[in-house]
Amino acid sequence: MFSKQTRQKRIRNIIPILKEEYPNAGPRLNFSNPLELLIASILAAQCTDDRVNIVTKDLFKKYKTAQDYLNANIEQLMEEIYSTGTFRRKATLIKECCAVIVQKHNGEVPDNMEDLTNLPGVGRKTANLVLAYSLGVPGIIMDTHVIRLSKRIGLTDKNNPDKMEADLLEIVPEKERTDLSNLLMFHGREICLARNPKCEKCRINAFCDYYKETYNNQQKKG
Repeated sequence: MFSKQTRQKRIRNIIPILKEEYPNAGPRLNFSNPLELLIASILAAQCTDDRVNIVTKDLFKKYKTAQDYLNANIEQLMEEIYSTGTFRRKATLIKECCAVIVQKHNGEVPDNMEDLTNLPGVGRKTANLVLAYSLGVPGIIMDTHVIRLSKRIGLTDKNNPDKMEADLLEIVPEKERTDLSNLLMFHGREICLARNPKCEKCRINAFCDYYKETYNNQQKKG
């Protein structure tokens, strides 16, 4: 892996370009408070944000508090979130998570990493999501796009998301961490696709290991 200084320089070059490319980059899940974002994040596992937003439009009107979810009939809840997939597990996690929120946190979503990751079904990705978007605490959100692009660009050589996050925390200024996460998510959806990335259209390809390797291989074949 490149030195810390080299990776920091790469970040300084990448962020302004991506901000210009995606001026409206931000969370795609609809929510109005930390609990709604937490529930939406659980539902978003193996499901598109668009589908989650369709489901939560009615769900959030019915369930306003953690106690509401705790009191919910689980069969009814399963039916309401059915279209998000793995609905049995998600309904169980939602009720278990809300039980802890009610019993240990007076019905309020915790505002720190340790307590959030102690909630059933909540890992660092979801915790960072809640802290960043609803509580204003900057963080790196290791979703599938951020993981893929961080490796391709050359910001980390790790495979474990927690270790990848640690590498990024080392080089990304605190105030830029949430923004970078958003920008990489948008870039991953638009340009740096999992299959057949649009490297020739990528405005940050000059700073990307994957592009350089692909370009060099093409030159050798040519």
